[in-house]
Amino acid sequence: MAVYELYSKRQQRLSGAEPDVYRYDVLPQKLRVQIIHILDRALGSREDAASSRGQVQETYRLIVSTMRQELGVFLLPPSPRDGNPYTELRDFFLGAPKAETCLDVIELAFRAVDRLTRNIDYFGTRGYNERADEAIDDLNIRFKENAIGYQYVDGEIVRVDSELIHAEAVKPALRLLNTKEYAGPHQEFLSAYEHYREGKNKEALNDCLKAFESTMKAICDKRGWTYKPGDTAKTLIDILFREGLVPSFWQTQFGALRTLLESSIPTGRNKQSGHGQGATPTTVPDHMAAYMLHMTASTLVFLTMAEQSVP
Repeated sequence: MAVYELYSKRQQRLSGAEPDVYRYDVLPQKLRVQIIHILDRALGSREDAASSRGQVQETYRLIVSTMRQELGVFLLPPSPRDGNPYTELRDFFLGAPKAETCLDVIELAFRAVDRLTRNIDYFGTRGYNERADEAIDDLNIRFKENAIGYQYVDGEIVRVDSELIHAEAVKPALRLLNTKEYAGPHQEFLSAYEHYREGKNKEALNDCLKAFESTMKAICDKRGWTYKPGDTAKTLIDILFREGLVPSFWQTQFGALRTLLESSIPTGRNKQSGHGQGATPTTVPDHMAAYMLHMTASTLVFLTMAEQSVP
């Protein structure tokens, strides 16, 4: 691990001075510089990009080209001094005024770390998984150390409101869904977090319900249980209980769970974002969107683990 436990960090933790409230609208310069150091180790440094290491230069060129196209510019500001794509990306990242723009760069760069460097002869060596994993771990540690409420998970920057819930519900849900059978709900759940990060809370609730329903349909497909394509969450829940996903002798104990599944996620979506809002526009506050995301994550973990455990 390239992140060191310095004396000052230990003293800050012991004194209780560590920040416990996440920030979302700013990426401090210290964190930006730390992320550049991580990318230097993982993707290659300025010298690597300027030398004969063609793959390093091409990787940075791909990230820069993508950002140029998405921003609608020919060169990322400020104009690069030496024509090196590494320098252009670094200077742009360090000077970007908006946190959202920085997060775009981070997501693209760490997708390159996560996907490109594992599968090719990068840096002239193979077996690059360990360095890629370390870079991603280091990024997430730096986010946490700087009290910035984001994490890189499964190729996406996701918003984190509670470290405990993120560790115990969100990450397990993404891990369990990251299979061919659950590809649909996996993407829908990530989409919900992307909408949440952008402040599109209504869209986040809609994708929560989609992920919930798609997971139940995927379980029915795996088990060969019949359902109609247009079945709602309530009908799908009935099927899972009828087929014994939850053992019959636990029906009473899980009655509360069934009520929770039927009411919380579908009802929250239906009342807040699934239908016409009428003459007065409705808003979905952040705390409600966060609650629904966490509730969805916990429910998906329960359903997928129950499917795995039932013969």
